[in-house]
Amino acid sequence: MSTQQNASTSPDFRTMGAGLAERLGALRRDLHRIPELGFDLPRTKARLLQEFAGMPVEIHEFDGWSAFVVVVRGGGPGPVVLVRGDMDALPVAEESGEDFAATNGAMHACGHDMHMSALVGAVKMIAEQRAGLAGSVMFMFQPAEETARGARRMLDEGLLEVAGERPVVAWGIHEMPYPAGTVHVRAGAQMASNCQLVATFKGRGGHGSAPHTAIDPVPAVLDLGQELQTLVTREFSVFDPVVCTVTQLGAGKMYNVIHDQASLGATIRAVSKGTTDRFGSRAVEIAELIGRIHRCETDARFRVNCPTTLNDPRAARVALDTARGLFGADRVVEMEQPVMASEDFSYVLEEVPGAFLFMGALPDGVDPDGAPQPHSPLARYNTGVLGDQAALLAALAWSGELPRV
Repeated sequence: MSTQQNASTSPDFRTMGAGLAERLGALRRDLHRIPELGFDLPRTKARLLQEFAGMPVEIHEFDGWSAFVVVVRGGGPGPVVLVRGDMDALPVAEESGEDFAATNGAMHACGHDMHMSALVGAVKMIAEQRAGLAGSVMFMFQPAEETARGARRMLDEGLLEVAGERPVVAWGIHEMPYPAGTVHVRAGAQMASNCQLVATFKGRGGHGSAPHTAIDPVPAVLDLGQELQTLVTREFSVFDPVVCTVTQLGAGKMYNVIHDQASLGATIRAVSKGTTDRFGSRAVEIAELIGRIHRCETDARFRVNCPTTLNDPRAARVALDTARGLFGADRVVEMEQPVMASEDFSYVLEEVPGAFLFMGALPDGVDPDGAPQPHSPLARYNTGVLGDQAALLAALAWSGELPRV
């Protein structure tokens, strides 16, 4: 079934979403109060499964952790479509001031409570209209996005075979502090890779008054911090950007001691695989050279936590057209530049063509320029967008396979 054929018989998801909005808002508040971390989310999973009791859906669980998939089978033959929502929270003590704020030291500071609620709404809409659906939709409820490990683990444990055949397209969405109800997407890189560099230099300790009798690793760390910035600005094009931020420095606790070990940690973001790989190789090479210059033993390691989130150009076009059809052109933004944050849905998009979208969820009356960003203890999201967000996910699920080039 082609995208155009499904679209011609698409239900009125916008109206259906409006009808579900109050219920989805209540679900979001319930989920927000019980944030859980990582792979094990028992209360979150149990609350979500309550929503599917008695529904004509299949529930596929993953052994030993909280991941699960809900499959809705259509009334006729057609492709499998994947739609994803993430479930885990952050170890952040909430300071949002919401009357449903969490009190257990964790927080849905990245909007995953919104993502889950909208995905539940999309399941309900697709299940209600399943007789007219060509094919099947698998709804992926994923833990451990914040550690960039959940999507990869679901893939490794057979995610793409859950519905009986591999999905032909995959969709995901994320709340952002943009004007409420706006949709933002672009072809190509939507978000950056997430990488880390850790370099440890081992010298020989001594007294702070006699550095000539020691091998001080601190100058090596300081040199590496400077050279990483030179690497960014002198070896990489501004049109294929890389961001390297040194976030950790360590060398012991005593001010009058030359410690025998010092270390540096950095986060690196890039929007192409080539730049990601080349930066990693060069950063390790430079760290090892600096270590030799300073007579230190060096252990430098570069790790890719998740790759660049790359939207298929056809999927980006379907997303833009679908959002315009639902909400009007004034609520849809074709992004010029990617966001340098990262997302482990990138692993799914390496296996299945698709797109990752942003939904604006700025609370009413909040200035976008001063709004707390995702991961902030002050972060707040607009529950009022959930009906439309669910409608957009349902419409994308309904659209079927991507147009052929």
